[in-house]
Amino acid sequence: MRSLIYTLFFCPIFTALAAPSNFYEVTRDVDWESELLGRSEEAGLVPRARTEKSIDAIFKSLGKLYFGTCADSGSLGKADNADVIKADFGQVTPENSGKWDTVEATQGKFNFAGLDTLVNWAQTNNKLVRGHTTVWYSQLPSWVSAIKDKATLTAVIEKHVTTEISRYAGKVLQWDVVNEMFDESGGLRVSVFSSVLGEDFVRIAFEAARKADPAAKLFINDYNTVEKGSTYAKTTGMISHVKKWVDAGVPIDGIGAQAHLMAGEAKNVAASLAALCAVVSQCALTEVDIVNAAPAEYVEVAKACVDIANCVGVTVWGVRDPDSWRASNNPLLFNSAYATKPAYAALVQTIGAMTPAATKAV
Repeated sequence: MRSLIYTLFFCPIFTALAAPSNFYEVTRDVDWESELLGRSEEAGLVPRARTEKSIDAIFKSLGKLYFGTCADSGSLGKADNADVIKADFGQVTPENSGKWDTVEATQGKFNFAGLDTLVNWAQTNNKLVRGHTTVWYSQLPSWVSAIKDKATLTAVIEKHVTTEISRYAGKVLQWDVVNEMFDESGGLRVSVFSSVLGEDFVRIAFEAARKADPAAKLFINDYNTVEKGSTYAKTTGMISHVKKWVDAGVPIDGIGAQAHLMAGEAKNVAASLAALCAVVSQCALTEVDIVNAAPAEYVEVAKACVDIANCVGVTVWGVRDPDSWRASNNPLLFNSAYATKPAYAALVQTIGAMTPAATKAV
């Protein structure tokens, strides 16, 4: 055995020392797991043994509703991915199957195949669902963007929201009714909705959603609301607008903070989230990923929710790094082999030692 190890491992190194430039060229693309263990991800890596508890179970023990992730029929069709969601997450959010260009690409013709798959899978596997998203300026069909008439756009919003949300009445816990409607100054983002209807499109969408499913919690969701600090213009703009709308009777139950963080931004989350949560009955971190996934930063973000009584849960935006929309930044809790990364273990150890925040009705 000793001679075999010498031959396989040390000989190439000694040879390389004589020609270092060649060594780099030869070894930089070597799949060492395949070479030394005789296996590769493509051949079906067996995920490493798990010793950690489920972070979802820990979150629920602290009075939260879920620790979730995003999914769609494609990711649920991957056995390893589905198995990790079953074991580690308590809620799924449709990554794309609930968006307007998928659900109603042609006016009046609805396609719920992908969203049906996700909701049915969630029910079968005892998972909660966050609906995402009915009214959003992006991934919007051109026929909607072309509407110029107030009455027409109002009717289109009402029909789209009503048709989508009523289909899953009683099956979806929360809906991102309006998504990413603010600009970085805290005012309304320019879109067909704000250009034709002004801010009244928010009332129209939320009232339709409430009628479609009175039991669902209705959220407004946006990014750069916790990333930059509690005094950032977008954060304060969202707070002032949502407070005004809630006071006027618009049925907004919650604020969703996406939290797509750059490294070093986690320190801003606690104060920002607390300010957002103070103006609604529920709040949540809805699309969390952190560049380089530093354990301390994931803990800081999750702890911010745990410490706020009406923060009901955290959703990370994907299961494993290669499938993230920010794949090159390795921002998630699982690596390419579906093994937990240090950030997951840090969450289990740190959040698992916490006690529930003071009770507040949600």
